[in-house]
Amino acid sequence: MELTTILLFATAAVASLFMAWVIGAGSSGATPFAPAVGANAISTMKAAFLVGLLGFAGAVTQGASVSEAVGQGLVEGVTLPTAGVIVVLLLGAGLMAIGIYTGYPIATAFTVTGSVIGVGFALGGDPAWGKYAETGAVWVLTPFVGGGIAYGLASILPRPDVPEDVSVPILAGVVGVVVANLEFSFCSSVGGTLAAAGATLVPIDGAAATVAISISSGAVAAAVVRWDVGRDQIGGLRRFVISLGALVAFSAGASQVGLAVGPLFPLLEDLPTVSPFVVLFGGGIGILVGSWTSAPRMIKSISQEYASLGPRRSISTLVPSFLIAQTAVLLGVPVSFNEIIVSAIVGSGAAVAGSAGVSPRKLGYTVAAWIGSFVLAFGLGYGSMLLLEL
Repeated sequence: MELTTILLFATAAVASLFMAWVIGAGSSGATPFAPAVGANAISTMKAAFLVGLLGFAGAVTQGASVSEAVGQGLVEGVTLPTAGVIVVLLLGAGLMAIGIYTGYPIATAFTVTGSVIGVGFALGGDPAWGKYAETGAVWVLTPFVGGGIAYGLASILPRPDVPEDVSVPILAGVVGVVVANLEFSFCSSVGGTLAAAGATLVPIDGAAATVAISISSGAVAAAVVRWDVGRDQIGGLRRFVISLGALVAFSAGASQVGLAVGPLFPLLEDLPTVSPFVVLFGGGIGILVGSWTSAPRMIKSISQEYASLGPRRSISTLVPSFLIAQTAVLLGVPVSFNEIIVSAIVGSGAAVAGSAGVSPRKLGYTVAAWIGSFVLAFGLGYGSMLLLEL
C-alpha cells in the first residue's frame, strides 16, 4: 500500500471526523431532545449528554444503510476519489458550521447530498434517478406527513373525550411495535430485527412468532406507560417524552453518521484492512463529542424559538419524527433531522395555537437555508472538483 494513499485517506478521515463533530453539535445533537427540553422534561445539558451516547449507539448499530447510499448510491458510473471525498466533507461541515454559528438549522442532508452530486457530476458521473426520486419524495413529503401526524396528535391529546391514560398508552404501544421491528446490524444473522431474533428462540412458525413478539412488545410498552401516567400524569407524560427523545436521538445517529462517513466507503476498496464498522465507530465518536461539546446552543434555539412546547405537544412532535427517521434509515435515504423536527413542531403548534406558536420569520429563514444549502453545496462541489481536475 502506497504511503500517498494512506496519507490521503488519513486526511479524508480527519475531515470525516470534523464533519461528524459538526453533525453532533448541530442537527443530530440538537433536534432529537429539543421538544423534551421545551417541555421542561429534561435540562439542556442532560439532553446533550444523552443524545451523544444514543447517537453513538445508533451510528454503530444502524448506520451502514445510509452510509452506503451516500458513498455509492447518489452518482452512477464513477467512484469518488480521495480528493473528491475531502471536498465533500469540508463543504458539508463548513456550511453546517455556519448554521451553528448563526443559530439557523442548515440541513446536513441537503449540504452533503448536494456536494456529493456536484463532485460526482464534475467527474463525469451519471444521475442516479431512482435514488433521487426516492430521496426527493422523502424530503418533500416529510413536512406534510410529519406535520400532519403531529397536528392530528396535538388535536387529540388535550380532548376531554379522549383520556390520556388511553391515548398516550396507545401511542406507546405503536412505538413499541416499531422498535421491535427495527433492523440492527447485530441481528443480521437472525432475521435483522429484535422480533425476528426472538422468533428464532420460539418453537413455532417464524412469521407467527415474529408477529406475536411484536404485539407483545407493544402491549408491554402500552401497559408501562399507562401505569406511569395513571399514578403521576404530568411526570408520566414527561418521562414518555424523554423516552421518545431517546429513540429519535438513536435514529439521528443511525441516519446522520452516513453523511459524515458515507463518502469514505468507496475508499475502503483500497484499504482492505479498514472495515466499515471501524469507520462507523469513528463517526459515532465524532457525533458523541460534538453533542457533548456544542449541542446546547442549537437545542435552545430549536426548543425556545420555534414554539413553546409542553409534554403533549412534545409527544405529538416526537412520535412522527421517530417514525419518519426510521423509515429513512430503512430506505437508506439521507434525511434532515432539522426538517423532520421543525415540521413536526410547526404541525403540533398549529393545532394548539394556530400561527401564534411559531415565528413565521424564523421559519422562512429556515426553509430558505434548507434550499439554499443544497444549491450552494452542489455548485461549490461541482466548481471545486473542476478546479482540482484542471
